[in-house]
Amino acid sequence: MPDHVHVLVYGTSERSDFRAFALLFKKLTGFYYKRRVGRPLWQPGYYEHVLRNDEVAETVARYILENPIRAGLTRTLAEYPFAGSDLYDHRLV
Repeated sequence: MPDHVHVLVYGTSERSDFRAFALLFKKLTGFYYKRRVGRPLWQPGYYEHVLRNDEVAETVARYILENPIRAGLTRTLAEYPFAGSDLYDHRLV
């Protein structure tokens, strides 16, 4: 998406810290972006949604991957160069 990013992350231990993850993600990507482009990448803060027990991660992943199609940026996911997943085969969407 040209003006925001969706990220689905999974904590692998009881010590997993989403706030620390989000801060580090924004710090690293923002640093390199500003160095290259000359302006900030991120606005302050972020929106988070913790999955409830009745929500299926695969359904959320599919929603995220199909977002560029709903936004009219592409007709198929295969055409969108920024879609990807380490866990889900997005070619099946």
